[in-house]
Parts: sequence; structure tokens; C-alpha cells
Amino acid sequence: MMIRILFLAGALLCTGAAAPDASDPVQLGLAQARERRAPVLIDYSAPWCYSCYYMKRNVLTGPEWAKAERETVVVELDADSPVGAHYMAAWSVKAMPTYLLFDADGKELGRILGEQTRADFYRWLNAAIGRGNPLDSLKAAVVDGSRKSVAAAREVLRAYHARYDAAGGLAWKATLAAPAQEALARDERASAWIARLRLQQAAVAKDAAACLGAAGPVFAADLGCERPYELDKVLACSEGRGEAERGALLRSQAKPMQALLDQRVLAKPRCADERSVVLVTADLYAALGDAGAEKGALDRAIDDLKKRVAGDLKKDRNLSDNLRAYLERARRTEELDAMLVRLIAAYPDDYVYAGRYARNLAARGKHAEALPYFEQAAGKAYGVNKLRNAESHARSLQALSRNAEARRVLAEALQANGPWFPEDAAKLKALMLQLPPAAT
Repeated sequence: MMIRILFLAGALLCTGAAAPDASDPVQLGLAQARERRAPVLIDYSAPWCYSCYYMKRNVLTGPEWAKAERETVVVELDADSPVGAHYMAAWSVKAMPTYLLFDADGKELGRILGEQTRADFYRWLNAAIGRGNPLDSLKAAVVDGSRKSVAAAREVLRAYHARYDAAGGLAWKATLAAPAQEALARDERASAWIARLRLQQAAVAKDAAACLGAAGPVFAADLGCERPYELDKVLACSEGRGEAERGALLRSQAKPMQALLDQRVLAKPRCADERSVVLVTADLYAALGDAGAEKGALDRAIDDLKKRVAGDLKKDRNLSDNLRAYLERARRTEELDAMLVRLIAAYPDDYVYAGRYARNLAARGKHAEALPYFEQAAGKAYGVNKLRNAESHARSLQALSRNAEARRVLAEALQANGPWFPEDAAKLKALMLQLPPAAT
């Protein structure tokens, strides 16, 4: 049974900062799961999430998805909503989309992130449903160097990586008996997960030396379409380090990333997450100072998508949004402006493209041109993005010395928000204090 509940601004009748009970889709889903003795599948997404567009069109469809809906209680959570934000914090959800499987008692059975191929997603889901083991049960199965023990350990390590809990995963691994640890060291897949946890831990700590030290074993693994995720961590955490420290390591990734672009984005079978391959390849070339290769990667990806989209922006939102992102990264401003206007027309029922175009114009000082798009986005935005749109809208009004209107935009957004998203609300309140007092 599918539970589809959209939490729009003002829809939650609550006064505290805790997740609401009466309208809480997770609690409703768990109640249904107990009645049906079925697991709960949380589909965590957001209206701006290009990876979610891919999954909705290419994976969460057909007989496999119909079977999943029969065998689980599917609950859709929106990251922009107050209840979505509550559970993001509770479950340490860091990426969109995230799919989490719980048993009827609320124990997590597993999670998987981002774009997945159809085969990989249903392989994970069916295994998690069939296994029915929460993480603690999997841990208990890791006792020695047997094949069964190593397979359970791989899944535990993968789960810690998906939860962004590298410290917890590495601490658990350190508690294992010597035969289990030795078996994991011999197993390529387990060793790769351990290396990725070490890199994740270093990246979270922003420890550049540790990042660079951990990267070699990670890049030596068969990462497939996940290579850009790990390279992106290294690029970010080592930024500012000189050629002597990171040059050789980054240069070693040019060939595999170019191959990934050529063979898994510009040719079939394509990676599910094409965008990360393209943008991280461009970022790698930029870090290496190769402007020609950076431009070439982006231009080839743009040309490829133009052919595949063929002017029909409604055909596949994931591909259309990828094209927008590549134009933005390539700084092809005129083409980007024209495309954003077309995207607004193609997807008029949400705030995403009106808000993007408004911010794009405002960033170039075109505040008067941005105002109608901020207003259009305001009519559709909800949750945290209602606050963020209001902040940008008010700043454009402030730049045009329309301070009374800026104050009204901020006040209306704060009133609609209530007690939610305190950090974003605080920014609006601070901006309101910066505005000249209203004339008396």
C-alpha cells in the first residue's frame, strides 16, 4: 500500500518542534505494517532532486515496483517538509534519494542511496526483504573467516557507509575476532568498503593528509559508476593542497574518469548517475589546470544530451535537468537562460525552476528581472525552500531599495513557517533587522 502525503506549508497543525504525531506518515506506515506484518519502505526524495527524477522514471515502475508495493508499505517523505526534515536528522539521511527499509517494529533492515540501475535496486530490495535482519543480526553473523561470515560483514560495512557513519563502521570492524578480520583483509569487496569508510571518515574530519592517504586503496578498487563519488570527496578535502601533495594522485584518475565518461555516459550501458560522472570529470580537469579537457568533457556531454532530449524537456526530467546543470557548469549563460524559461513552462507545478532562474538573475545583479520569478516560486514553495526563496527574494527587493516589500516577504514566510527550520528562519529574522525601519 502506498502512502503519499505531501506536507505543504501550513498543512501541519502542530506547535512544537518535534515531528507531528497525528499527521506523521512514518507512524501511519508502521501501524499499517504491523497490521499487515510487512516491512516499511521509505522513499526519501525532494522536488529539486535530479536523481529522484531518474528513479521515478526508470526504476520505481513496472511489475517489480508493483510487487514491492504489495510486499511493503511504501511511505514517501519529502526532504523539504517539516516532517521530512525531522526524519532526515533522526535517520542521518545525507543524500537524495535515500531508500530505507524498516521492519514493523521500526528497526532498520537496510538502506541504499542515489541513482541505482533497475537490477541493482531490486536486487538490494529483495535481499533486504528476504533477509529480514536488522544490522545487529548481521553483525552477530560475523564470527569467523567463513564465506557466510564475510558476506554478512560486507553488508554491515556497506550499511555503515550508506549511513555516513564511518567511525562506527571502523570501530565495529576493530572489535572482530582475528580470523574474521583476516578474512576481510583477504576479500577484495570487504577491503574496498573498509577503505571507503576510512576515506569517508577523513573527508568528514576535513583532514586533507588522511584523505590523500586513504584515497589510493579506494581508487584501486573496482568502483564502477561510484568512482566519481569517492573522487569528489578527495577533490573537496584536499583543495588548497599543492601539486606535490595531490598532483600524482589526481592525475592517476584522469584516465579512469575519462573512460567512465566515454564508455558509461556517452555510450551504453550508461551509469544511472550520469551527472556525477560528467561534473566530477570536469572538476578533476579543472583541479589539474587542464581547461581544454574540462571544456571538452562538458561540451561533449551537452551535445550528447541535446540529441537525446531532442527539444522535448518533458520527455525525461532527469536528462533535461542534467542538461541544465551542464550548461550552468560550462557557464553558457545565454543558453542556460533560454533553457530555464523553457523548463519553467514545462514544469509549472513546482517552484524549482522559477526559483533557480530568479537566483541566477539575482546573482548577476538583474534584481528587477528576478522579482516575478521569485514571486512565481513563492506561490509553489513550501517548507525550508519557502524560507530560502523568501530570503533571496527579499535581498533582491533590498537591492532595489524596496525595503517595505522585502519586510512583507520575510514576515509572510516566517508566519507560514511556524517553529520549523530554526536556522533558516533565523537568517530571515536577521535580514529583517538589517532593513531600515518602516516609515511612520
